This record gives sequence, structure tokens and C-alpha cells, in this order.
Amino acid sequence: MTWWQAALLGLIQGLAEFLPISSSGHLVLGEYVLGLDTGAANDVTFEVFVHFGTALSILVVYRHRIWRILRDAAGALATPSAWAEAVRPGRIERARGDEIDYEPQPSGGPIPSLRVALYVLITMVPTFIGYLLFEEALEALFGDPRFVCGALLVTGVLLLLTRLRPDPDGVLSPGKALLVGIAQTCALIPGISRSGSTICTAIYLNVDRKEAADFSFLMLLPVVLGATLLKTLDMIEVGMTVEAVPLAVGTLVAFASGIFAIRAVQVLVQRQSLQYFAYYCFAIGIAGLILI
Repeated sequence: MTWWQAALLGLIQGLAEFLPISSSGHLVLGEYVLGLDTGAANDVTFEVFVHFGTALSILVVYRHRIWRILRDAAGALATPSAWAEAVRPGRIERARGDEIDYEPQPSGGPIPSLRVALYVLITMVPTFIGYLLFEEALEALFGDPRFVCGALLVTGVLLLLTRLRPDPDGVLSPGKALLVGIAQTCALIPGISRSGSTICTAIYLNVDRKEAADFSFLMLLPVVLGATLLKTLDMIEVGMTVEAVPLAVGTLVAFASGIFAIRAVQVLVQRQSLQYFAYYCFAIGIAGLILI
């Protein structure tokens, strides 16, 4: 792998991980176009590093909120009743600079840190079960670019349907978090956008648009870190075969483009502009089915 191939794949990973266009699907298509062997050991190594780059971008953008989540979750371990309080509606967080204040809020808006931690744990349950049950079948799909193109069309439909819910103003609940987690499980299929499916599902469930996007990215962090750990174990088993320069370039590009993509989605979701990503998915999916 050359440095420019690494830069291109890092850009694809960083943008498509957060833009609702499926990073896994675009990596499959990108590797196909570049003539790279998607089953080679060097791909395992490269994926470890670019996923680490996207994880860093989440940590940078949401560093203050993540710190509060970890702090409050750690404190609640000594107070089991705090978890029961976490699911009760009525208090949200309002960020003011680097500080976050609490004020009454019966409808949509940022949710308290401890409640975020609980909801993230809920979303991980179906994702973990789905990965265990269908790991081999899912990995086989990564070698089928035509299937990926068809899945991109499904992603386009999911994005377009958000037009049916123009002004959601509700909050997350344990039940809604579970459904969003199931949507994330479906996004294990290459070509089904993880951010797209989770944000769209939350919007369908009448969750405030900004909170839907923020929660989608926050719940992604343990998934990306978990996937990175698993791929790291694979990398240790097969050995690291990619040179340092392409790895560094790909990781840095994924990190920088990931920050840009998160900021872009935050703005576009609130502007009700997800349909433009739908048109993009339709174009790529149809073109791929014709040309591949």
C-alpha cells in the first residue's frame, strides 16, 4: 500500500464513518477500485489504525461530555439507585462553554451524563449479540462489492424517509435506545450506514435531531474501540505488514476528516438535509451495480 492509497482510504474512513454513507461499504468499494486485496493481512493492520483515528476524532469533539459521562458513571457504581434515577425524565444538560448546567426540560435536548451511559450500554447488547451470531456471514459480505452497492440503496431509502418526521422534539428512553441499538446491529452489514441508521431510527422515534446525532456518535465510541481491539488481536496473530508511513498517513487523515465529518453532520441534521446523502447513496449504489 502506497502513502497516497493510505491517505485516500483514511479519508474515506474518516468521512464515511460519520457521514451517513457507510464507511465499511465505501472501504470495500475503495479497495476494489484501487485493486487491493480485501482479505490480505495488511488490510487488518490498516483498519486497526484508521479506526483508531476515527475514535480519536470522537474523543476530541466530545471530550467534555465524555469526561462527564465517565465521571458520573464511575460515581454511580457506588450508588446503585442512581441508575434508576437516570431513566427518569425531566432533567437535561445544557452546555455553556466548557461547563454543563442542569435545568428542567420536559421535551427534547441533551440528556444527563449518567442516562447517556445507561443508554449506550443498552445499545451495545443487540450489537454484541448480532456480531457473535453472524460474524462469519458478515465478513463474507465484505468481499462482495455488488452487495454493498445494493445495501447503499437501502441506506438511501432510510435517509429519505426522515422527511416524514420534520420536527422531532422528544427524548431518548430505554426502549428507544434498544431500537437504536438494533439499528446499529443492522449496520454491521457493509453498505448500511451505522450513523445513518442510528440517527434515522432516533428521528423516526421522535428524538430531537441534535441529540439523535450526538447520541449516535457517542454510542459509536465503544463500538469502534471494541472493533479496534478485536482487529488488534488479529493483527498480532498475522503480524503487522504495512510500512509505518502509510499507517501514519492513513491514521492522521482519518482523524482530521473524522472531526470535519462530525461537525458537518451536526449542522446538516439540524438543517433537515439528510436527503442529500440519500441521493448520493442512490447514485453510488446504482453506478456500482451497473459498472461492477
